[in-house]
Amino acid sequence: MEPVEITEAGLLLRPWRAGDADDVHRACQDPDIQRWTTVPRPYLPEHAHGFVTEHSGRAWAEGTGAPFAVCDAATGELLAACGLVSIDRTLDSGELGYWTAPWARGRGVAVRASRAVARWAFDTLRLRRLIWQAELGNHHSRLVALRAGFRVCGELPLARPHPDGRRDGWIGSLLPGEVPAPGEPGPAGPETLDARRAAVFGRPQPILFADAGDTELRLRPVEAGDLDAIVATCRDEQTIRWTTVPHPYQRQHAEGFRRDFADLAWARGTGAFFTVADGQDRYLGSIDLRIDTDPLGGHVGFMTAPHARGRGHMTAAVGALTAWGFTTLGLARIEWLAMVGNTASRRVAEKAGFTVEGVLRARLPTREGRGDAWIAALLAEDLA
Repeated sequence: MEPVEITEAGLLLRPWRAGDADDVHRACQDPDIQRWTTVPRPYLPEHAHGFVTEHSGRAWAEGTGAPFAVCDAATGELLAACGLVSIDRTLDSGELGYWTAPWARGRGVAVRASRAVARWAFDTLRLRRLIWQAELGNHHSRLVALRAGFRVCGELPLARPHPDGRRDGWIGSLLPGEVPAPGEPGPAGPETLDARRAAVFGRPQPILFADAGDTELRLRPVEAGDLDAIVATCRDEQTIRWTTVPHPYQRQHAEGFRRDFADLAWARGTGAFFTVADGQDRYLGSIDLRIDTDPLGGHVGFMTAPHARGRGHMTAAVGALTAWGFTTLGLARIEWLAMVGNTASRRVAEKAGFTVEGVLRARLPTREGRGDAWIAALLAEDLA
């Protein structure tokens, strides 16, 4: 396959040259590129030289890929890498990949380049589909893919996971006719929920603060030092009675909760799990806010350590977390559910401003089957 050049939306996409090696080496020292791609670490000058002089040319010659250097069309400055990292002629399918140099971020370079490559792949190579993959948690790459027109279809195990990352990733697809025209905002524009939440979940989980009268509470990510306290709380008879935590609750259950629920929800962008701690960072309980399939809806859940009950801590934590959900995540409605009879949980919800709306029959799983649940809700306008 003969290398080509593409000029579109102020960018020049061209084959790599030997003179690009220094800029590629400089860009690949960036922590984000090293974290979210599989470039060698440490990334040495010989890696950059081999990429621009050997790897890229071989991909073009063999027809297995189409790697482009993305440059400013006016100045020639290298801004990014974008192209087809693989081409499958049996299926007429290709995979899109990209990174943006740290000095060129915030200018929509990856989106413009991805659209240009996709248009060329469909119009000239006559491919029938493009796919995109990224590790769970790489929200900035996901946002670029959405703005380029990709539909994120689900998750799958990555063939080449990052050595320090997760094994699972998102996968998206793009078909002919779905690429937004140059200059069109396309999906996931700056004012959308996708963009808003990518900015939130693309950063480390924050610490929230709550005023519980004589105690200032910290809502922070779940840490390894919390696990013994979580085990003790989940072995408490009231926790066992009103929840379906494993029984008997073991240390590995707490480790799995942190890894497979708390950390994974933040990586996916589907929720936030926090430890509620006092001023001395002692564990008082756990609380979470999960986003529904309805992107404007959420659910709050919590459990309080036995020694911290009846002191107003969880009410303050629920207030802080729901306010964050409305103002930062853009939720419109947050629901609370609890088994009918769990009056302690209901008191917390009502004191935090929730309105009980009724009973849902057989709504929640129990250790014996299914049971009725109270449902209450807090709306964004209720904060006023």
